[in-house]
Amino acid sequence: MAKKVDPITLSVVRGVLETTQREMTVALENTARSSVFNLAHDYSNAIFNHVPEMIMQGQDIPIHLGSLIPAMKCVAGYFGDDIHPGDVLMHNDPAYMGSHMIDTCMYKPVFYKGELVFWAVCKGHLTDIGGPVPAGYNPDAKELYAEGLRIPPVKIFDKGVKRYDVMNMILTNLRARRDQEGDFNAQLGAVQVGERNLIALLDKYGLEEVRACIDELMGMADRQMRTLMKKVPDGTYSGTAIVEDAGHGLGDMEITATVTIEDDNCHIKIDSPPQVPYFINSYEGNSYSGVYLGVMMFAQLPPPYNEGLYRCVSVDMGPKGTLCNAKEPAPHMNCTTTPMETLTDAVRLAFEQAVPDLVSASWGHANGCNIAGWDTRHDEEYVTMVLASIISGAGATPQQDGWHACGPECCFGALTSGDVELLEYSYPIIIHRYSLMTDSGGAGKYRGGSGTCWEVEPIDKPMTFITFGEGRRIPAVGAAGAKSQMTEPKVGRIEISREDRVDLIKTNVIETINPGERAANMNPGGGGYGNPFERPVEKVLHDVKNQLVSIEGARQDYGVVIKDAEGLEIDRAATDSLRADLVAAQ
Repeated sequence: MAKKVDPITLSVVRGVLETTQREMTVALENTARSSVFNLAHDYSNAIFNHVPEMIMQGQDIPIHLGSLIPAMKCVAGYFGDDIHPGDVLMHNDPAYMGSHMIDTCMYKPVFYKGELVFWAVCKGHLTDIGGPVPAGYNPDAKELYAEGLRIPPVKIFDKGVKRYDVMNMILTNLRARRDQEGDFNAQLGAVQVGERNLIALLDKYGLEEVRACIDELMGMADRQMRTLMKKVPDGTYSGTAIVEDAGHGLGDMEITATVTIEDDNCHIKIDSPPQVPYFINSYEGNSYSGVYLGVMMFAQLPPPYNEGLYRCVSVDMGPKGTLCNAKEPAPHMNCTTTPMETLTDAVRLAFEQAVPDLVSASWGHANGCNIAGWDTRHDEEYVTMVLASIISGAGATPQQDGWHACGPECCFGALTSGDVELLEYSYPIIIHRYSLMTDSGGAGKYRGGSGTCWEVEPIDKPMTFITFGEGRRIPAVGAAGAKSQMTEPKVGRIEISREDRVDLIKTNVIETINPGERAANMNPGGGGYGNPFERPVEKVLHDVKNQLVSIEGARQDYGVVIKDAEGLEIDRAATDSLRADLVAAQ
């Protein structure tokens, strides 16, 4: 029988765990070298118990957190009993339940009086992982080996002794070594902070009391999810979302999620097409992130957030060798955005069939770029993933409009773009524009959030410009009857301005941008919620005045006619007539 804990002790232990996770994050942010870490915050920290089960996750990146659950079990299982005080493990391989190989994890076992009691874990997106293309995203890769350095579970500290040979082998294979080494040291600092605080917690309350509190926190999360699932009518529900052809020539593909609810249990079955020779395959560990995010977009539960949430959720990813359950050597680097966001949409749409009033619209999918080149200021190579370039719009909810510049869906608000000036300081570039985009938010009674445009020019040397993602033809999916008539401004695209022309790009490519040329990456907005013709005309006018919606967008998407382009006045009679015609045509 579980040991009972008093509520005050439970609250204090919970607070220490939450504070420890946040302190790990602060340590990482303040010591990291690359802009991906110290500006964009593309990392996640978590705490596991000895089992190992995730007992505390931060408000971090969903694409990291879901996959950390199977990855931690896989890495711990790989070493078995060969885990000792002072060890630090590293891993990035999707074949060992990793997400994509540029997301590299550090795992530090925490021992107390000779017993393994916790794991402090940090996952972060490096700016480079080797391979033929800077920053890892290789749209021409036909297999995993053409994408970067695979790191299976390996010890970088063995009983407290640093393995300089192993670290040198890894760093020697990576571009911009100074950045990668700095980020690895920041991750190491994060897990060391976690270890220090957890041992202090055990010193104060003892192992038995702390474990009892953790059991109760896990049980709280479990009960909250089961209570919600009981409110969903028993039955089977299905949702299908489309993975766009982003230039691979294989056509659009469908991912279907079938959700079966029985009492307080939920089973999710994923059907996806066979894996493809293109970098959008998702290995099993990464796909858990997509499924869990779809569940949480529906659940919207309060904390605590831990593995207890998923005790009542079972998942069948489908057979090996499929898009959402890939097997070696399928290329995969783009998987944390495509197809993960589509997988999330499929799960979300299935729950919308079950309980329409609880589901939010889809967020804008990631459509971004990486840059690399030579920095003459320091006489060294630079390379980075431009996280600012994937900031899209959030989906609308049953209560409100979607937030602007908050996506993409895979990061769900945890990603930040950083200051333009700091990016320009870090790399030899000029950022000419970083702004919201008119008409990018999906139409609805509640409008989707606006996407962004990020426009860059290299200063004195050519720059390699690599594109990745999707959402360049199909807008973010709305909910509860939301639909946009004007679709082109709501999808992603890249415009490269050269001396005599502007090239429009909607596929994943590798381009060279010369000084004097500009590349503008434009992101999709979020989906709308509800019938757009039910949106109050005053709100539509307000959006027009704030350049979130154009005059033509107001007419096409919302049936609102503005008669005075200068004064921005609504033609009430024409609006009533147009809306009546549009409703009749639905």
